[in-house]
Amino acid sequence: MSEGELMDVLREGLWMALVMATPVLGVALVVGLAIGLFQALTSVQELTLTFVPKLGAIVAVFWLSMSYSGGLLVTFFNDQIIARIAGQ
Repeated sequence: MSEGELMDVLREGLWMALVMATPVLGVALVVGLAIGLFQALTSVQELTLTFVPKLGAIVAVFWLSMSYSGGLLVTFFNDQIIARIAGQ
């Protein structure tokens, strides 16, 4: 494997990581902003109010996007890693 091929595989792997993490991080950002706005408007400064809903939303989105992320990961390994190991 040449240096250029290695860089292509690494670039594709980083892109897959970004694509798989985007739904979870996006939901965490939106829920965090909504809870922060709610706390600022109501002057409620409870620490669990920020943690528990955000954790619940992250777990729900992770569970819903698990099959999509798994499919992306399997496709990446079949097309990039396994194909290069097999010498195709």
